[in-house]
Amino acid sequence: MNFYQKEINRISKICYKNEGQIKTVIRTKKFIENNFEQELNLDVLSDSQFTSKFHLLRLFKKYYGMTPMQYLIDRRIEKSKEYLRNGMPVTQTCFAVGFESPSSFSTLFKTKIGIAPMEFQKRAIFAK
Repeated sequence: MNFYQKEINRISKICYKNEGQIKTVIRTKKFIENNFEQELNLDVLSDSQFTSKFHLLRLFKKYYGMTPMQYLIDRRIEKSKEYLRNGMPVTQTCFAVGFESPSSFSTLFKTKIGIAPMEFQKRAIFAK
């Protein structure tokens, strides 16, 4: 083991003391990635990891810098961009990624991306 690996290991033990916590947030992130299109909330996520929802919220924020719900929204928006690029209609995209209402999807999409989903799709198609 060289000097740099020793330092990384030493610093890791200081910064990330509890491997159980790290495993919990990694499993939660993977659960979100694999189930983003379903109805997910903090109760479902905490039940999937057998932990308190408040504890999970703190851990996720600590290690990823955002809440699980913020991560879920980001994941849904990224997947919706992929669907829109491939020509899926906006309403169908909305429901395919787990949003319940096309209007809330469009508003959130525009807030996050800066343009409406329909405009994003037009630009993506013309860019091909």
